[in-house]
Amino acid sequence: MGGSSVLAVDDWEIASHNDVRTLVLFGRTGNGKSSTGNSILGRKAFESRASSSGITTSCEMQTTTMNDGQIVNVIDSPGLFDCSVGIDFLGKEIVKCIDLAKDGIHAVIVVFSVRTRFTEEEENALRSVQTLFGRKIADYMIVVFTGGDELEENGQTLDSYLGGDCPEPLKEVLSLCGNRYVLFDNKTKDKKKRFEQVQELLMNVDMVISNNSGRPYRDELFIELKKGANELHKQQRVADSMQGYNDQLNRITAMVESKLMEATARLEQQLANEQAARLKAEQLANSAQMKSNDDIKKLRRHLEQAHEELRKREQHSTCAIL
Repeated sequence: MGGSSVLAVDDWEIASHNDVRTLVLFGRTGNGKSSTGNSILGRKAFESRASSSGITTSCEMQTTTMNDGQIVNVIDSPGLFDCSVGIDFLGKEIVKCIDLAKDGIHAVIVVFSVRTRFTEEEENALRSVQTLFGRKIADYMIVVFTGGDELEENGQTLDSYLGGDCPEPLKEVLSLCGNRYVLFDNKTKDKKKRFEQVQELLMNVDMVISNNSGRPYRDELFIELKKGANELHKQQRVADSMQGYNDQLNRITAMVESKLMEATARLEQQLANEQAARLKAEQLANSAQMKSNDDIKKLRRHLEQAHEELRKREQHSTCAIL
């Protein structure tokens, strides 16, 4: 199980200058999120452990050093896309995720699977992430599609898959992410293929970092945790300092839970508005269809009347000739 360590002030300030990349994996359980993390790390570090509640495990971080010396931190965040969990669980997990990524997030890896349809649950979860972290978080998002082996078996490429019956909400997500997406085959034993797909992902990470002027993502929650770590570093007594830091975590967790409740309320209102708009559009369409049907019926009656009038005139003309 990965863990967090308290960073000194100097460590925090210079962390972004070191050759370290911190990636956070988001995605619905079953999309291959943990397997993707293992592919990036080059070893089996994350393991899903299903529980009776349906929550696999808690946020954890694992680290690897690439061949070029680059250090990559990978944070797995199971449960954050699970709408069945409570606000209190989500709040604690989000704070733990931020606590693990104290230096900021260099890229958010959103994991989808080509084996399953893009769901409304995933769409809503992404909206919640944006609402909680702000729209700026989209500038740090990269999409990974798992199931590359299945596409290969069917003779498909990722572009052909997306160009087929790709749902509009998924197209919007890809557009939101700047069309940064990579196909992963987490089952392959081909070392070259595994290396190349990880390198393609890291190239996208470097692109994200460059687009954001080298600055990892941080917001007020990161700043609050930074203050807590600084205070802990200054404290002399470990027990007192740890208690103070835990109090800080609890306070920030309450902040996150409050933001989550606000985000949930806004999302529910947005969904209600969209549903009302769809209902109104359907009503207008039905009304227009009914009017169109009435117009067609009237036109048919007029045509029938015209034909009847023409038939009578023809009969009258025939009688007059006789």
